[in-house]
Amino acid sequence: MKAIRCVAPGGLDHLTHTDIPDAPDPGPGEIRVRLRASSLNFHDYGIAAGIMPTEDGRIPMADGAGEVEAAGDGAPFAVGDHVVSTFFPDWADGPPPIADFSTTPGDGVDGYAREYVTRPARYFTKAPEGWSHQEAATITTAGLTAWRALVVDGGLKAGDDVLVLGTGGVSIYALQIARAMGARVFATSSSDDKRARLEELGATATVNYRTTENWGAEIARLSGGGVDHVIEVGGPATLAQSIQACRIGGHMALIGVLTGRSGEIPTAAMMAKHQRLQGLIVGSHAMQRDMVRGMEVTGIRPAIDRTFALAELADAFRHEESGAHFGKICVSI
Repeated sequence: MKAIRCVAPGGLDHLTHTDIPDAPDPGPGEIRVRLRASSLNFHDYGIAAGIMPTEDGRIPMADGAGEVEAAGDGAPFAVGDHVVSTFFPDWADGPPPIADFSTTPGDGVDGYAREYVTRPARYFTKAPEGWSHQEAATITTAGLTAWRALVVDGGLKAGDDVLVLGTGGVSIYALQIARAMGARVFATSSSDDKRARLEELGATATVNYRTTENWGAEIARLSGGGVDHVIEVGGPATLAQSIQACRIGGHMALIGVLTGRSGEIPTAAMMAKHQRLQGLIVGSHAMQRDMVRGMEVTGIRPAIDRTFALAELADAFRHEESGAHFGKICVSI
């Protein structure tokens, strides 16, 4: 079968489209999945581009969706079921049991840039009913991150105000979830064309962060005193503005490292506003099952920017690098 491997010394030019042995028959509690789609995340980019170290020859991609081709004894899926992968296969429920990526597909173990995989059934949940494989593949990382930030950690309720930064997969998912649950959404982007698209998706107001230097104060003004939740995907270069945009006693979900992995934080400003800064990385099986049900009930469908073939994975990452995308970039397998 075909697969993509990350070959030393790393980098997009060293992603190799190659043949690997076929996936074995599933044993007890295992399933063999014919993978049909994956989707790109910043973490996957870090691995593929050689920014984040991994084992030579690693098969990348944390997100995988497809149909069950064979099921071992005791597996909770049947042949033909549509399934989607989990980011932390061993985190079933409860508090996070892991603080690294040692079990994450595409990082600590081989991922889903391949045609077939045989894995324990706990590596997957069912996909939302009626979704395409490309749509389902967006849940594993971006979708569940937005769901946990708002619903699980944030306790989102109707009437809340939410700020999303930019137009990547997590931010667009957060906008859609918040709107479906009766919240107002404010958003930032450097593109006026993308701002118009954000407003078409239901954003109450948007701010161009390049032309409005103090965009945090502007979001606070537009929202009438500050938002209840910030989906903070930027990191050190945006956190100070997010603190300004967030209300007294508000919640900031620290998700991304798009502007770096460390930096100066105005802790006094956050303390003075009694704010809660919650770090998170994706979520558990139980959270993903709840999200799947939530997507089915609300009718949300993910925003997919563009789909590439598996052999074009390097080009897909270059498209992600460009920042031209709106929502998720997918790979058809």
